[in-house]
Amino acid sequence: MEYRLLGNSGLKVSELSFGTGTFGGTNEFFKAWGSTQLEEAKNLVSLCLDAGVNLFDTADGYSDGASEEILGRAIEGRRHELLISTKATFRGIAAPKLPNNLGSSRYHLISACEASLRRLRTDYIDIYHMHAFDASTPIEETLYTLDTLVRSGKVRYIACSNFSGWHLMKSLAVSERYGWPRYVAHQVYYSLIGRDYEWELMPLGIDQKVGALVWSPLGWGRLTGKIRRGAPRPQTSRLNSQVTTDAGPQVDDEYVSK
Repeated sequence: MEYRLLGNSGLKVSELSFGTGTFGGTNEFFKAWGSTQLEEAKNLVSLCLDAGVNLFDTADGYSDGASEEILGRAIEGRRHELLISTKATFRGIAAPKLPNNLGSSRYHLISACEASLRRLRTDYIDIYHMHAFDASTPIEETLYTLDTLVRSGKVRYIACSNFSGWHLMKSLAVSERYGWPRYVAHQVYYSLIGRDYEWELMPLGIDQKVGALVWSPLGWGRLTGKIRRGAPRPQTSRLNSQVTTDAGPQVDDEYVSK
């Protein structure tokens, strides 16, 4: 396994990481991804660690928190061998209809971080991502809160996910202005059939030394060889599942990021 420095940091991450979106399968959306339970998760973690993979990615919203819970139990006794990447911003699990139970406000991020730490059975998160850009919260509030979490030792590095170019660049500028931690990485969709990342975010990342953590590099399964032009999708394809968004209408999960 080869290792690379993550963005403008001294953190070494494996060239390949392991995503745990398949852990849990507690609702229809994530059941289409997989429903890996504890024993299988332990085996997968061991296989990855034996191969030199040191970065394991999850999120508080994956399977209503079950992904974090299973990962936390699967790495019991091995926490020192690996890095955990998790995320916040999307609607929280407990009392999801409360108005402050989503976004990147100080209120939500602190409670979301504490909840993730409990589910992961750890006292620190190696890489904490903002799962999406929250236009309702001042960037200064979000980054000051992340600075507080870093200074407390609960978070080691901060990153973002699914940001646009201006979201990321403005955030970096605010961090520089106040001397707060910068996003060291951007988790982004990029594949041979989804190359929008190359237009703006890739040159921005190179210029600002923001690492890329790529999700769905096989294009939602299209590049695995299982899906052929002119042939029906496999019955088990995630692309067949339907989800309901907060906006109301049902849409193919092909168009729903993460």
